[in-house]
Amino acid sequence: MSERGLRRGIGRLDATALVVGSMIGSGIFIVSAESARLLGSTRGLVAAWGIAGILTLAAALCCAELAAMLPRAGGQYVFLREAYGPMTGFLFGWTMALVIQTGTIAAVAVAFAKFAGVLVPAVSENPWLSAGPLAFTPVRAIAIGVIVVLTAANATGLEAGTRTQNVSTAAKVAVLAALAAGGILFGRALPGTAAGSSASSGDSPFVLVLAAALVGPLFSQSAWNNVTFAAEEVEDPGRTLPAALLSGCVVVTTLYVLTNVGYARTLGLSGIQHAASDRVGTAAAQALLGSGAAGAMAAAIMISTFGCANGLILSGARVSYAMARDGLFFRRLARLNRASVPEAALWLQAAWASLLVLTGTYTQLLKYVISADLLLYVLLVLAVVVLRRRHPEWPRPFRAPAYPVLPLAYAAAGVALVVLLLAGNPATTWPGYALLASGVPVYFLWNRRG
Repeated sequence: MSERGLRRGIGRLDATALVVGSMIGSGIFIVSAESARLLGSTRGLVAAWGIAGILTLAAALCCAELAAMLPRAGGQYVFLREAYGPMTGFLFGWTMALVIQTGTIAAVAVAFAKFAGVLVPAVSENPWLSAGPLAFTPVRAIAIGVIVVLTAANATGLEAGTRTQNVSTAAKVAVLAALAAGGILFGRALPGTAAGSSASSGDSPFVLVLAAALVGPLFSQSAWNNVTFAAEEVEDPGRTLPAALLSGCVVVTTLYVLTNVGYARTLGLSGIQHAASDRVGTAAAQALLGSGAAGAMAAAIMISTFGCANGLILSGARVSYAMARDGLFFRRLARLNRASVPEAALWLQAAWASLLVLTGTYTQLLKYVISADLLLYVLLVLAVVVLRRRHPEWPRPFRAPAYPVLPLAYAAAGVALVVLLLAGNPATTWPGYALLASGVPVYFLWNRRG
């Protein structure tokens, strides 16, 4: 293992940009269509995004206490390890490396490439070999290129990654704010289309419909915890991490809710539900500015996804690095290069994410792990309760407010959502827990080797 240590080079602005930039990808421009189809109401759609935002803020406030108390590389991996033991921490890191982080990187990179096809139609219309698994199509080639370029940039040092993140985050926040403001101020949905009331899910109980409708908004507001993965590189982490988590989540939640209000005023219920290829953001921009806006919106979403992929790549490698440093992953991943960044972990992450792009399996895998990811968030929030009881003497520069009501309320809501997803969508839920459980034998194998 290298004698070099991680350098503290992430300031408060950098940390906040990492929170915001990792959260805002392509989801806000797409997933509202499915939620609107399920709920059959724009009021319900806006409420769903609001509920997802409240849950995200509650979890972030709890996480802020843990991050300020344990500002180490790996973030949530460390929190779960200290609260529940090394195997639970490993299972989180294993699932992140196998599916959650790498699959999200793959999905965001492919979204970048698909929106590039709006500007250059040949990208999406001209597959080079075939459309099957392992086919090297232009979309997949561009997606892999994005992953490789951003990984190479982050391997040169922390400054390159944070600078890229700051610039892209500022651009995407400006675009999203303009889209929301334009829709609210100038949107002219047809009378009667802005607030339908009948859901399109047949006789399904409303709670099951709501749970399914929350999946997209919750997934679009995930990755806020990524800043904790790089906590060991954050300056004054006791103050910086809570401030970044809180302000970043407030900014994104507010933007997301207002953007959906803008969608409702611009497109109405039917326009959101039936947006071409679910590209609600593009449809709203076209409705406001005309057909010429499609290209501009595609470029804006490309900037958004590029910045999101950068944040995911920068932070995700720190989890593998932390696991390797604990002897629970490939030892080489615990080495730092001359720029004091975990270059080997970055490239292994890039290789696996690129393979997921090439096989096209990331879409199904991400559907499988959403409920498992939600369970891991519940465990994260409950770790506040566990560690307050187990280690009351540990210094806590920040304390989660409304303790223990806040963590327990989030946990109850999270468990309820898990149960509802199990009942309503078992085919895409149980496999996620199987993937999570697949790490158990791997943990014992690595533990034995260690």
